[in-house]
Amino acid sequence: MSDTPAFRTLSENAASRVEIFFDGRPLQVPAGQSVAAALLVGGVQIFRETPVSAAPRGPYCMMGVCFECLLEIDGLQNRQACLTTVREGMKIRTQMGARMLAAGGAVDAG
Repeated sequence: MSDTPAFRTLSENAASRVEIFFDGRPLQVPAGQSVAAALLVGGVQIFRETPVSAAPRGPYCMMGVCFECLLEIDGLQNRQACLTTVREGMKIRTQMGARMLAAGGAVDAG
């Protein structure tokens, strides 16, 4: 697989970039984009693994219908990356399998 991103922004303004962290790696991405779009521009294609088969998944519909872009964003699991606007300093992690449950079996408030 190539390291060259499959996506790019149509108009690039260096002043309108923010730094985010994806799986601990810093990325400079366009401000004002969805997290999904920004990560795709940054070369990230795999956002999560399915709970059953661990198959890799990435954004598909880019409008909140398919749920293929689920990520952990700033400690909250199951965030739809296509519906979340990127902002400076975000900490984003690949979501591996099903989301975790809080003690006692309650689902976290995300």
